[in-house]
Amino acid sequence: MNQDLTQQWLTEIQTIKEQMAELQRDRDAAWESAQKWRKLYNTEAEQRRTDAQLSQQAIASLKADLHKLQGIETGILAATPVAAIQQEIEQLKSMEDLQAKLIAMIKERDRLLQALKTEQDNHAQTRNNLTTALGDAIDSLTRERAEAKEKGE
Repeated sequence: MNQDLTQQWLTEIQTIKEQMAELQRDRDAAWESAQKWRKLYNTEAEQRRTDAQLSQQAIASLKADLHKLQGIETGILAATPVAAIQQEIEQLKSMEDLQAKLIAMIKERDRLLQALKTEQDNHAQTRNNLTTALGDAIDSLTRERAEAKEKGE
């Protein structure tokens, strides 16, 4: 009877040891999973911070460009003193001189507007070309990775 009780206790101890080992394995697996998720979260958070920073830089750049473009009109007018403009007007002797000056200025304005439009069109074309090239590069990289993954498996 004493031997049966001892055997029963030994069996119970062995069962508890096995349960403990299984629980430890479960704990280790849960810890590894938590570590993996923590790493993925940190990677995603870093990417979001980088994207936010790049967006802020792009916004600042666009604001600077906008202020620069808005400042061109006021800057040119502010850069030319009123006295200089009045002196140039006083040099015009007749209505024909005034008309000729006005025609020349309108032609210059039209030329500058056309040059601006051309520059804007070229910029848009360049942006489209770069976007297309970037898309092609990403597609190519994705295909290469997929092929490498297929070869590796």
